[in-house]
Amino acid sequence: MNWTQEVEKRKDDLLKDLQNFLQIKSVLDEENATEEAPLGKGVKEALDYLLMLGEKDGFTPKNSGNLAGHLEFGEGEELLGILCHVDVVPEGDGWSVDPFGGEIKDGKIFARGAIDDKGPTMAAYYAMKIVKELKPDFTKRVRMIIGTDEESDWRCVDHYFKEEEMPSMGFAPDADFPIIYAEKGIADYDLVQKMDMEDNGSVNKVVSFESGRRYNMVPDYAKAVVHLDDDHTKWVQQFEIFSKKEEIKGNYYIENGEVVFEIEGVSAHGMEPDNGKNAGLFLAAFLTELPLDSHAETFFAFTKENFFKESRGVKLGVSHRDEITGDLTINVGTLRYSQEKGGRLGLNMRYGVDYDMERAKEILHGIEGYTVEKFTDSKPHHVSADDELVQTLKKVYEEQTGEKGELITIGGGTYARSLEAGVAFGPLFPGREDIAHQKDEYMYIEDLLKATAIYAQAIYELACKS
Repeated sequence: MNWTQEVEKRKDDLLKDLQNFLQIKSVLDEENATEEAPLGKGVKEALDYLLMLGEKDGFTPKNSGNLAGHLEFGEGEELLGILCHVDVVPEGDGWSVDPFGGEIKDGKIFARGAIDDKGPTMAAYYAMKIVKELKPDFTKRVRMIIGTDEESDWRCVDHYFKEEEMPSMGFAPDADFPIIYAEKGIADYDLVQKMDMEDNGSVNKVVSFESGRRYNMVPDYAKAVVHLDDDHTKWVQQFEIFSKKEEIKGNYYIENGEVVFEIEGVSAHGMEPDNGKNAGLFLAAFLTELPLDSHAETFFAFTKENFFKESRGVKLGVSHRDEITGDLTINVGTLRYSQEKGGRLGLNMRYGVDYDMERAKEILHGIEGYTVEKFTDSKPHHVSADDELVQTLKKVYEEQTGEKGELITIGGGTYARSLEAGVAFGPLFPGREDIAHQKDEYMYIEDLLKATAIYAQAIYELACKS
């Protein structure tokens, strides 16, 4: 079977349906939510669009509480799942084209959601359509599971799998090619300073400290307001020396008799903190050079000792490495301090498939002077490299591209972890720039068509008699 030719026959219809899909502004809008549209009108419109398109093309559609849905075809006891999502992040500013126009130029289709995840969803849809129209003998049912809240809280899949069966195997076209077969566990929690120590009498106090908004991002800005009884000039000069030595951009000014220190860092995804420069940690490290009151002195010393230029949890005693997913990492995503409440660190810890999290929690709860709050944990996800699913997708990828189907492990979490036996499979090809969530998001038409052919062959080989 020449899958590329089959895709080419349907190219015009694929692009037209994708453009219509991209023109729906399916951004989460809880302020205007209704019972019929619990995540907003645009998200519901995108879900309805795909369900109606599927019904028109002969798939069996189902709406699951207006939070998710599916399209199904084929026969068999077992179920092959293809997990996609129709919601997109807000468009942001600075676009050179209409972010919801679906404009095609220079061999690319531009729109919010072009690569994440409407383009890949339509590729998977047309792959299903191609296989269905070939009328093969099935060994499994095939179901596209449609999520609506992947970019936020995954309420869609949480709801869906309470009511619907879990596929025996599946893939999510919402990440990278070749195959992501292992994902680290992701734990978010706060370390909160106890306010139970005696004051050392210092009149130098940190009035406030703030850095970071999200656990899973390296903060690129930090600000501290400090009341200094000593000569401001001495500590401002010390700040300049620190900034120059650390090659970090710093700024300071006097406001209402207090010194405001600011640092600009470099943002990065929290799955690898060393790819960024954590502004909050740099500023915390500087503050340890000032004579401060007991609570501030203790908090910033603890922060520097355990996290400054140390992202592997070694100083905390929770470090780990395994052969599949590599090092445990800890990102300090948020840092807060005030005179009234003391200090709070918001941590994002990513850990391997064989990590003893219960032991780690014992260590964290045993840290003197701190409590653990807001602990959440998404367990690691791993499918064996020898699994039928992985080996079949590897074979298909290699036959379609002529490239080696490398197995990838990541620190991030993909939609595939919603499946008990699922992997992430495309759509981003090796060497392509990842422009998801950025202005002028696009997908190459060539890649869209190639991904469709790969998905079609994958569905055929996983769910049909050869």
